[in-house]
Amino acid sequence: MTRPRLPAWIALGGAVLVGVLTAVQARFNGALGLALGDGFTAAVISFGSGLVILVVLCAILPGGRAGVARLVKGVGRNIPWWMLIGGLAGALTVATQGLTVATIGVALFTVGVVAGQTVNGLVLDRAGYGPAGVVAMTLGRVAGGGVVLAAVVLCLAGEGTASAPWWMLLLPFVAGAGIAWQQATNGRLREAVGSPLVATLVNFVGGTIALSIAALVHTLVAGGPTGSATDPLLYVGGAIGVFYIFLSAALVRHTGVLLLGLGSVVGLLATSIVLDAIWPPLSGPPLGIALAAVFLALVGVVVAVVPWRRRRAVVRG
Repeated sequence: MTRPRLPAWIALGGAVLVGVLTAVQARFNGALGLALGDGFTAAVISFGSGLVILVVLCAILPGGRAGVARLVKGVGRNIPWWMLIGGLAGALTVATQGLTVATIGVALFTVGVVAGQTVNGLVLDRAGYGPAGVVAMTLGRVAGGGVVLAAVVLCLAGEGTASAPWWMLLLPFVAGAGIAWQQATNGRLREAVGSPLVATLVNFVGGTIALSIAALVHTLVAGGPTGSATDPLLYVGGAIGVFYIFLSAALVRHTGVLLLGLGSVVGLLATSIVLDAIWPPLSGPPLGIALAAVFLALVGVVVAVVPWRRRRAVVRG
């Protein structure tokens, strides 16, 4: 039996919300990393707090308990090992937030994430990796992705990026590519266990383990945190991550990997401008260039989604 799909505008609205939450989480995790003087420890705190929330939810909700039971029975059968490692991409994203955002700002962090998501989203959709199956690489989708990449180039061409270390520009790109893969993997896992909540739990388990190992190695090599953070708002990144990863796992079968990424791009860029205006970073593009990049990203999403909506109309008709 074919499951009903959400209307396009609802699915894309959810994708935009994913981007908004990602930008907010990046700001909180970046500020936490700066306050502690250790981005790895900040990432462990963020993922660890999210894991605690998910364990409690899965324990008290019947759907969560049923999903965990299906997960245990399915591992090694209809759930291969690679569906269980999506949390590694989430761990990389959160670690990148803690290491870079306080210096380069949310907008410049978003630029790198957008580039990675767009390129890898096209590839994964064409390969049929996501739960939506093979999504044709149509002219509209390619053109929409190209316009979004133009927004990335525009943002990078602005003044304010020269002072940022090259690795701070590269890490967000790699994290963005990982996010696209993570969204597709989470969608596949969500289909297998029948629960976005459990798919999110698996991500946080794997991510917390990976980040804890990375933080331990970093502490042994370079030392532990050098500061402290007393503002409770700096510790909400984990709860935000729980919600947007859960939302991504639920939405990807309705949008495909690329359109989920492009929708989140709009929320990411728009929110990053607001956040950087309120809390200016040490470097980053000027406000005018950032605004132009948001406009281009929005055009790219429109270009990519209009042919997709027509295809759905033909199928339903």
